[in-house]
Amino acid sequence: MFAVQTTLALARTIVALMFTVYASWSDYKTREVENIVWVLFAPLAFALTLAELILYWPSQLWLYGACFGLTTVFAVVLFYAGGFGGADAKALMCIALALPFYPLNEWFKPMLMEPTPVARVFFPLTIFSNAVILVFVPVLWIVIRNLLWRRRSGRKLFEDTQASESVGKRILVLITGYRMPIKRLKEKWHIYPLEDIEETSEGAPRRKLVALPKDEGRDAVVDRLETAIDNGAIRDEVWASPGLPMLILITAGLGAALFFGDIVWAVIGLFFR
Repeated sequence: MFAVQTTLALARTIVALMFTVYASWSDYKTREVENIVWVLFAPLAFALTLAELILYWPSQLWLYGACFGLTTVFAVVLFYAGGFGGADAKALMCIALALPFYPLNEWFKPMLMEPTPVARVFFPLTIFSNAVILVFVPVLWIVIRNLLWRRRSGRKLFEDTQASESVGKRILVLITGYRMPIKRLKEKWHIYPLEDIEETSEGAPRRKLVALPKDEGRDAVVDRLETAIDNGAIRDEVWASPGLPMLILITAGLGAALFFGDIVWAVIGLFFR
């Protein structure tokens, strides 16, 4: 009997990892995930989890429903607030169907610490908090890259009128993007410009930073920047962001939660020992 339960727990864990890894790869390569991924993921995850709960933990069925409901509300709110993409929200909801609680068995035991109380009843929250912490990995890489560019080129990070932008906007651009030639920006459709050109009343072009780039109008912004460079109004190499998909961080957060534990909880524990 225990072997069956372990098999079910292992199966839904593998399903969650398999689908999220594939979705992350698709999101990275094409910046979209086909709905068929979630159409297959959701019912399979639900069937495996429901079977395990009915057979072994029927008293936790209500907790399963509560976890999925709260995760859905959380994901939808973040989606409409602009913090999530559609694929990110769907991924978190599907994960809640597959892994509402940490899958306690001999196959998965966090190396850093025992599953926290939160992970035992609301595992998706642990996954999300890990994803948020892991954001600092690409941020650190981007900041180091910018400092190396500054040293190598001898140029200022923010030139012309960009230097007069607010400190908050400059910091946001500094940790989310880096300089690249306009030719590369044109070729890489999934990279977004973090600056734009606007005409002043005197007719001279003014460079401004764009902290929150959007899909709409991307090509028009790139064309304006290219024209300004061709006319000699600004130097080549403009601010741009690779826009690392949140889905990749959610998948990394899932892996970290399964094999290492709750990163936030572990960090807090270091300060209160």
